[in-house]
Amino acid sequence: MSESTVFIPPERRPSRGPFVPPLLILPLVLYNIVALLFMGGNTDGWQTQMFSVSMLSGSSWSLTAGDLMLVLGLGCLFFEVLKATQTGRSSVVEHMLSMLVFVVFLVEFLLVGGATSSVYFLLMMMSLFDVVAGFTVSITSAGRDVTMG
Repeated sequence: MSESTVFIPPERRPSRGPFVPPLLILPLVLYNIVALLFMGGNTDGWQTQMFSVSMLSGSSWSLTAGDLMLVLGLGCLFFEVLKATQTGRSSVVEHMLSMLVFVVFLVEFLLVGGATSSVYFLLMMMSLFDVVAGFTVSITSAGRDVTMG
């Protein structure tokens, strides 16, 4: 080693944490379980009212099964964007797996009748946003790590 080489001992290296698979696989699997097993492939089941709350204005607010699935998807998307801000050796693998999840969403949307609902389409768009945001954040942070001159 030359005199200008800096060695960082393993205990002082910043740890990225354990590998976490793409979180948007949770709504994908849950949608398939609910839609294909419990709803029999009928997409109208996502409009089933789960509960209703009377508001102070006098109107009532109701939450459907599809709304709950979208809330789950948004929560997963939030944590996926947070994961994308961390760079490390496994980030490329995580981006590839996120792309694979999007491809599964897309193929299922095109070929499976039970996946032709607006709930599924919006979950698929969340997966696409995850892929685009992950690559964008990684490229931006990599550009800052490169020093010119």
